[in-house]
Amino acid sequence: MTRWLDPDEQRTWRAFLTASRALMDTLDRELQRDAGMPHAYYEILVRLSEAPGRQLRMSELADLTGSSRSRLSHAATRLEAAGWLRREDCPTDRRGQVAVLTDDGFAVLAAAAPGHVEGVRRHLFDALSPAQVDQLRRISETLVAHLTG
Repeated sequence: MTRWLDPDEQRTWRAFLTASRALMDTLDRELQRDAGMPHAYYEILVRLSEAPGRQLRMSELADLTGSSRSRLSHAATRLEAAGWLRREDCPTDRRGQVAVLTDDGFAVLAAAAPGHVEGVRRHLFDALSPAQVDQLRRISETLVAHLTG
């Protein structure tokens, strides 16, 4: 038997869906305009910048970015062409590859980060009270634990 959403749940679901899409679309548009890259590429560069030696196995990078292996491979090809990352054979597994953030990629990320962070602040945090920020964090952590656990 289907457990249909009641009117309040439906309203909450639609608001969550609309807000999530609008926020990500806005941030993506701003990154495209200001840094010449989509949000997905920015996230790849961020994950690499935070990793030891600025490198990660491609499979781990795909997991961290919530991307399929093929989608990440396509993005890595574009990022390589731009000179922002390079792929190397994995030293511990001949079948695997490692993505390495280049100095040029790090410089592009460093240039893009202030504008992106300002966009996140302006479009998300400035619209919420401190209590709402805390609630959003707790709700998001609960969903992540439920969906990935």
